[in-house]
Amino acid sequence: MTDIATDQRIERKPKLSEHVVAALRSQVIGGEIMPGHKLPTESQLTETFGVSRTVIREAIASLAADGLVESRQGAGVFVLEHPASTFSSFSQEIKKVSQAINVLEVRMGIEIESAGLAATRRNAAQEALIQEAFFEFERLLNLGEPTGKADFAFHREIASATNNPFYVEILDALGDRTIPCDRNSPWYSVEVLSTEYLTGLQREHLLILKAISAGDAQAARDAMRAHLIAAQDRYRNRLTSQQAEYLAASPRVRTT
Repeated sequence: MTDIATDQRIERKPKLSEHVVAALRSQVIGGEIMPGHKLPTESQLTETFGVSRTVIREAIASLAADGLVESRQGAGVFVLEHPASTFSSFSQEIKKVSQAINVLEVRMGIEIESAGLAATRRNAAQEALIQEAFFEFERLLNLGEPTGKADFAFHREIASATNNPFYVEILDALGDRTIPCDRNSPWYSVEVLSTEYLTGLQREHLLILKAISAGDAQAARDAMRAHLIAAQDRYRNRLTSQQAEYLAASPRVRTT
């Protein structure tokens, strides 16, 4: 009985079309293929992904069902306007720390559960990708280089390991601007690039990684929750620090 239950927990091997869907979805959501533009031809996609025309057609049908693309008779397959593109443009406008805190709140609603699902659904290749992103963060940290891209990749690979493409789609729509530890972030400051700050992030990442690798869904959720709450607290502390700096620089302002 135990053996049967164990076998049932083994994640099925993803279909070839799912790999194609994930890759094309990422290109569309990420803006690599803009709304109104045409996808590569069926023959080109077959060659690119090394799969049959049947697999490509199945992937296109899946994307069309999601409202991302539209097949036009005799013309090809075109990318449609989609909600995520509007969401993505919204993320470009986020500039204030208060808005960063709000984004983290949204991420909590998404990523806590995605961490738990990744712990039970990830396959060996997906777990390896999460670890690779973790160690890429570590490598960049040791070199003193910006870690924002690797940080985002870590969270994105966890979302991908849920095997539910909508978790990835939402993160792609938010974009790597949700990660503060990069010079390109609208919330960049010297303190978020300090070694102490980034080392703390990496310790939190390690707890998430260990829980996912152990297949412990609740521990993964708890570690992700703690990580995102700590990020919110860091932003709130920055606001408090700004107030203190203002008061120190403005002796005429009374605090009573």
